[in-house]
Amino acid sequence: MTGGSRLRAWVAALGGLMVMLTVLTACAGPYQYYEGTGLHDATTTELAGGWENVEATRVVLREDGTALLEKLDGQDFDFEDGWRLSGAGTWQLTDDDGGQVVRLALTARSRVERRFPAPVANPSAQEPPSTYSWLFSVDRDWHDGLVLFFMYGDPDIGNMYVMTRETES
Repeated sequence: MTGGSRLRAWVAALGGLMVMLTVLTACAGPYQYYEGTGLHDATTTELAGGWENVEATRVVLREDGTALLEKLDGQDFDFEDGWRLSGAGTWQLTDDDGGQVVRLALTARSRVERRFPAPVANPSAQEPPSTYSWLFSVDRDWHDGLVLFFMYGDPDIGNMYVMTRETES
């Protein structure tokens, strides 16, 4: 092999490796950009109670680990399907290196609604799930109050679905 051929072979191999690494890192999933809030001091007593979102979503976390959900949208890419689930379920506060997370599980669906305006119908979209699980990151706002959130849609956009303490009516 001549010097020029050897150089071309190395460049081709290096180029192939770079393409493979680019593809692998581009497909790392929605959590490739987010490592958690770093919050480790929230308690289940603080989290128990009503939570709401601007689009009439309501979640009640009870101290006994049960939950009520009203019009809760799907997480990550499931948000794009446009369904909103209501029903009963369970919740648990967990803690790992990245921070605390509320694991919310819908175990008994009572209603399915569509978000308005409805997203463009996807012909391959499946029936809304009868059970579903969400992972809400736990953080504190500027006033030291708790907020719950998850990412939705394309992870490159960074959309956050934020739940705040229910306001008194």
